[in-house]
Amino acid sequence: MTRLHFASALLPSGWANDVQVVVAAGAIAAVRPGAAPAAGDERHAIALPGLASLHSHAFQRGMAGLAELRGDSTDTFWTWRETMYRFALAMTPDDVAAVATLLYVEMLEHGFTRVGEFHYLHHDRDGSPYAELGEMATRIAEAAEASGIALTLLPSFYAHGSFGGAAPHHGQRRFICSVDQFAELMTASRNAIANLPSANIGIAPHSLRAVTPDELRAIIPLADGGPVHIHAAEQVKEVEDCLAWSSQRPVQWLLEHAPVDHRWCLIHATHTTDEEVAAFAKTGAVAGLCPITEASLGDGIFPAREFLDAGGLFGVGTDSNVLVGIADELRQLEYGQRLRHRQRNVLSGGAGRSTGRTLFDDALAGGARALAQTAVGLAPGARADIVTLDAAHPSLAGRTGDAVIDGWIFAAGGAAIDCVWAGGQKVVEGGRHKLRQVARERFNAAVRRLVA
Repeated sequence: MTRLHFASALLPSGWANDVQVVVAAGAIAAVRPGAAPAAGDERHAIALPGLASLHSHAFQRGMAGLAELRGDSTDTFWTWRETMYRFALAMTPDDVAAVATLLYVEMLEHGFTRVGEFHYLHHDRDGSPYAELGEMATRIAEAAEASGIALTLLPSFYAHGSFGGAAPHHGQRRFICSVDQFAELMTASRNAIANLPSANIGIAPHSLRAVTPDELRAIIPLADGGPVHIHAAEQVKEVEDCLAWSSQRPVQWLLEHAPVDHRWCLIHATHTTDEEVAAFAKTGAVAGLCPITEASLGDGIFPAREFLDAGGLFGVGTDSNVLVGIADELRQLEYGQRLRHRQRNVLSGGAGRSTGRTLFDDALAGGARALAQTAVGLAPGARADIVTLDAAHPSLAGRTGDAVIDGWIFAAGGAAIDCVWAGGQKVVEGGRHKLRQVARERFNAAVRRLVA
C-alpha cells in the first residue's frame, strides 16, 4: 500500500485541497480530500490523472524527422508514406521493441499513461508470416511491460492498396492479412497481452482503402465487444477516391454501412461535412484527433467546435509520434481552431471557462471511451495513473485550479511534469523515466543501423 498526499488534486468532482490518495494493487483504493498529511505520506503539490494516447504507430517514432526533405513534386501525405514504407520494411522485431520502448518511456514522461497501439507491422521483411504469428505484437507488449504504460492493443487488418479491393502496394507487404489469417493473428495477439496488467484488445480495420465491405463485416466480430478503430477521411484524395468508388464520402459510408457506436473511434475524420459531423456525434463514437501529426502531414483541420457543439466526444493520439506530449497535442488542437475561426479560446465551451481544463477533461473522457476504460481519473477503483506538476515551474508559479492546466498546456508543456505513477508504480521522477537511459541507448543503436 502507498499513500500519497497532494496539496491540490483534480478529482472527478473538481479541484480539491489536501488530498490523500491510497494506492493498493495498482489501483486507487481511497481518495480523502481535506486530509492533513500523515506520517509516511509521499507529498507533492499538484496532481492530475494520466491521459491516454488513443492512436499510436510506435514504429514511426524511429523515423521522426526523416521526411523533412522536399522532393521534386509537391510533398503530401502520399509522398511521406513512401518514406514510412522504406523505414518499416527495414525493421526487425528487436528494432520494433527498442523503438516502442523509448516511445512509451517518452509518453509516460509527458503524462500519457495508456496507449492505443494501432498495430499493423505484422510480418517479416519479405512479407511472409513469422513462425510465431504474433511476434511483433509480443514485442509491443514487451515494450509496454518494460515502460509501465497500460496497453490497448489494436491489431490492424490491412488487405488492399486502395478502394474496391485493389491489389496492395509492394511497400505494404508487411501489413497484409487475409480474413482467416487475421483471425489467427487476433488469437496470437490476445496471447501476447494475456499476462500484461491492465492490457486489453480491440481491432483496427485500417481504412476503407484497405478493407472491403465484406471483409469489414467479417472482422468486426473479432473485436469480441472491444474497441473498433479505423482511419477515415484523413486526406482530400481519400475522400475523392471514396466518392469515385462508392458515391459516398468515407465518414458518410461508415455511418450508413457499419455498426458505428460508442465502441468505435474514427481516427482523424478531418474532411467531414456538417451533416456528417452531426450524425457522427449522435453515434457516441469518439473522434480520434492527432493534431501534431495532422499538422505535420498537411492533412487539414478537423471541425472540432462544430463536433463538440453537436455533442461529440474526442480523444487525442500521438499517431506518427514525431512529437510526444499531452500539452503539445491539446495546444495544437486549440490553435488549429483559432486559425480556422480566427478567434481565441474556441474550444473553451463557454464564457468564463478555462480552455485548458475543458480540453483536458474532454480528452480524458474521450480517451477512456475509445480504449474501453470504465474507470479513470483520481477516483476509487480506477487504475492508479497519476501525474504531478512542478509548482515551481515559472509558467505555473502563483497559479491555482484551472489556471494551472492553462499554464501547463499553453506555456510550460512537458517541462512542467514532475512525477508519474502508472498502475501505482512511480515510473517518472523529476521528469525522468527510470528506464530513460537504457531505452535511449537501445533506440539509438537500432536507428543508427536503420538509417545507415
